[in-house]
Amino acid sequence: MTTLWVANDLNDTLTRIDPATGHKLETIHVKDPYNMYYTPDGKFAIVVAERMRRLDFYTAATMKLVETVPVPCRGVDHMDFSANGRYLIASCEFSGDMVKVDVATHKVLGTLKLAARAMPQDVRLTPDGSVFYTADMMGNGVYVIDGDAFKVLEFIPTGKGTHGLYFSRDSKWLYVSNRGEGTISLIDVKTRKAEKKWTIPGGGSPDMGGVSADGKVLWLSGRYNAEVYAFDTTDGHLLARIPVGKGPHGLLVYPQPGRYSLGHTGNMR
Repeated sequence: MTTLWVANDLNDTLTRIDPATGHKLETIHVKDPYNMYYTPDGKFAIVVAERMRRLDFYTAATMKLVETVPVPCRGVDHMDFSANGRYLIASCEFSGDMVKVDVATHKVLGTLKLAARAMPQDVRLTPDGSVFYTADMMGNGVYVIDGDAFKVLEFIPTGKGTHGLYFSRDSKWLYVSNRGEGTISLIDVKTRKAEKKWTIPGGGSPDMGGVSADGKVLWLSGRYNAEVYAFDTTDGHLLARIPVGKGPHGLLVYPQPGRYSLGHTGNMR
């Protein structure tokens, strides 16, 4: 929890930042770092090389490449890990698949085809570890996936351009950003029903982000509006829309509760 890595995808580098001070530290060369995660045991950093169609395992302490794992799908990008840490499930955006990988052996265990025109995005394990949720940007909703059996249990419609997934601090709600229509859907984690929807006044493009440590604010980047949004989680009203640079995508809320980070934005244990 002392290092923030920034993935410079098109530059093939990672830049280290001290999150306490905001100071930029060293930049190292890695191939195609579209996303980055850590295995739950803390041994490896996984660089998601999307355009290379592979997952690269690096020693976390030294960032030395250990193994390159090709995946049988296109556009691998987001992932999460099973509760016991034995496997990961990653979304493959351009082929509409999910891929399952053994964390210890680095072997591909299988692929799961979603709908014909699916474009899976963010992946999150539920707080109780029972199922995975996956956002489908083309299907405009969320898949519920049994990770052990590696099968789809159900699909929950939310809104146009479903993209980011974040849980409330009490684990009651799953916040779902609908980037294509400027809304946030709230799925009841227990009933798996979309019960509420917050609408950004005047429109917007909510993307990735996270929940504040106290659970009171949901922060999301506005991908196509050059802004960042802050929502009051009690009723969903917009607290602020903050102008930023062009194309804000990943947004990390720091600090976060938890013992360690599994990478991406707000993926904590």
